[in-house]
Amino acid sequence: MKARVILIGPPGAGKGTQAKMLAEKLDIPAISTGEIFRSHISRRTELGVLAQSYIKNGNLVPDEVTDALVRDRLGEADAVAGFLLDGYPRNVHQVEALDAILSDSGLALDAVVELTVPDGDIMGRLLRRAGLENRADDTEEVIAHRIALYHRETEPLMSVYRERGILLNVDGRGTIAEVLTRLTEELTDFLCKNPL
Repeated sequence: MKARVILIGPPGAGKGTQAKMLAEKLDIPAISTGEIFRSHISRRTELGVLAQSYIKNGNLVPDEVTDALVRDRLGEADAVAGFLLDGYPRNVHQVEALDAILSDSGLALDAVVELTVPDGDIMGRLLRRAGLENRADDTEEVIAHRIALYHRETEPLMSVYRERGILLNVDGRGTIAEVLTRLTEELTDFLCKNPL
């Protein structure tokens, strides 16, 4: 099922893992701003060095940089029929930028899925991941800052998309398989009730 979908949730909610599997089920590309940034950071590009200076302190990369990357990526051939965005938009400015990007092509979003996970669960998940993956940027202080930033910057998007009637809340707790099943079933049901 081709669709234009956003997957939103707090850091550590499992968005990246779920986005790849869900996009495969929907036969659309998973587009992660985080992966784009990490690729630039590992290659030490000018953008990568700039992005890393923000990310290592738990801050977000400036909107204008992120908007340009997303515009370019959504213009690629594989994203024309549909896509799953992970990590964008993160604030109201980016909602407006994405609206403009899609409007320029005569398109609109079909659904916005929020993975919901309590803050305490997020802290535990990210601290475990930091230990397993040697992530220097995932200290308790930085994680707390990222969670607070999510509540302040990203949660207001939910009311925008709720007013548009395209917001779907899905519980992000459980095993990867359980969450994927829940996501797939609830999104498919939502898209069938709200035809593309």
